[in-house]
Amino acid sequence: MLPVLTALEMKKADKAAIEELHIGETRLMELAGRECLRIIKDTLNTGDSLAGTSFLLVAGKGNNGGDGFVLARQLLNLEASVDLVLLYPEADLKGVNREGLATLEAYTAHTPNLRIFDSYDEALPFVGETSYDILIDAITGTGLRLTESEMELPSPLFEGIELINSIRERTGTLTLAVDIPSGLEATTGLAATPSIVADVTVTMAFLKTGFYLNKGPNCCGEVHVAEISIPGFLVEPDSTLLTDREFAAEHFILREQASAKHTNGKVLIIAGSQTEHSSMLGAAILSAKAALKTGAGYVCLSVPISLAAAIHTALPEVVVIGRDITTILEKAEWANAVMIGCGLGRDSEAIAFITQLLSHPEIYGKKLILDADALYALSSTGTSEILKNCHEALLTPHYGEFSRLYGTSVEEIASDPIEAARRYARQHRVSMLLKGAPTVIADAEGYVLLNTSGTEALASAGSGDILAGIIVALAAKGADIVNAAAAAAWFHGRAGDLACDVASLVSSGMILDSLQLAFQEVFEVEEPL
Repeated sequence: MLPVLTALEMKKADKAAIEELHIGETRLMELAGRECLRIIKDTLNTGDSLAGTSFLLVAGKGNNGGDGFVLARQLLNLEASVDLVLLYPEADLKGVNREGLATLEAYTAHTPNLRIFDSYDEALPFVGETSYDILIDAITGTGLRLTESEMELPSPLFEGIELINSIRERTGTLTLAVDIPSGLEATTGLAATPSIVADVTVTMAFLKTGFYLNKGPNCCGEVHVAEISIPGFLVEPDSTLLTDREFAAEHFILREQASAKHTNGKVLIIAGSQTEHSSMLGAAILSAKAALKTGAGYVCLSVPISLAAAIHTALPEVVVIGRDITTILEKAEWANAVMIGCGLGRDSEAIAFITQLLSHPEIYGKKLILDADALYALSSTGTSEILKNCHEALLTPHYGEFSRLYGTSVEEIASDPIEAARRYARQHRVSMLLKGAPTVIADAEGYVLLNTSGTEALASAGSGDILAGIIVALAAKGADIVNAAAAAAWFHGRAGDLACDVASLVSSGMILDSLQLAFQEVFEVEEPL
């Protein structure tokens, strides 16, 4: 899995590389420029010569601009033409950045392919009449900080970003961002007005959390990680990690040849309800069916006993029990993992029932997944008191549910969901799966996983019930609760991708039908698992 760093974590890694490993700043910039050059050559498919190609490079005064100076020199070495726009006077540049510009200024005596414009105003009459192959953003880097009250950039930065964006919008020219699209905050994904909209981002050493949050996905385009000789062991241990196909496969435990049903995951699901006016049986069916499709050896479903016949018709493989507390506790003691919540209801009787369940060691001593209406019950009665005895509890809220649990606004959560999930998990000594784009999985020790599989295909009623069923099955089969949650989120997202070519047409039933395809794809088999 790839690490995904905040701006502060990246700053620390960069500093450690320079001070502890003696990798000079100039060396890091050379590698950054070379990696950007490699991506440009691959993008244009030009081979080793860039003769006949033309680039506009807009540079700020910090190290991002310094990376841009190196890239400009390397482009010129391959016979490209470069127009360099400086947004700040040379006197504002420091150290290696000034040296990089001095080298380029020396180039002007030897090649006609370089034009250096000392300001936006000087460049404007010329660049508007020039056709470019790629626009290069080297204006602001990961050091940019934004607040809700300060989202507008000062004039030089504003003008440089507007210059690139306007040419891109008018001509369709591909835009490449060096390290991060300028105007985008590396940690939160908040975006200034204006911000670069890149087609390609070449980020240095490690992915950044802001690429996946808020405006990040809209600004970054296709992201490439540049190898600039900052090793992974310099990354702080509690940095976020990005889940992937290999991770999902690792935590999907296959059945052994000589195994039996009781050795392949015993699942208890307490879900579904029926009143005089409504029924939420579908939630129970979706979660139980997802657990079966994920390979659980034995699934027991607790529903109002009047619904047993309907369950047997829909899911003949499932054992059905009613709502007798003694019977439920016997099955909980037997189970490897327990899931509570899908479609249980939110009236006072349902809340009391959930609270009663969570007071018994047969329940709170298990791998425990709390979803949907169980989360409502927690927010109504107080999370800390109810969960204080839970050994391996996972909460699976979406932003609205988390807002009730956390006692803060959806907007505040959305501004930094990684930190919000991490803080809540630590405070309450539970694990969290915060649904969204991306999905954030955090444990009580500060370990965070980020899942980016899936699209708007998952935004359909019942989708969360399916995810809960996958999680409880993976946990029952042997994965620990955090890895089960993260792997389930990956498979769930991939099933949504496979369900239909048009994401907006996907229903939860289609996601269920595609689960097997997602599992087969990961294990590269042609026949059903």
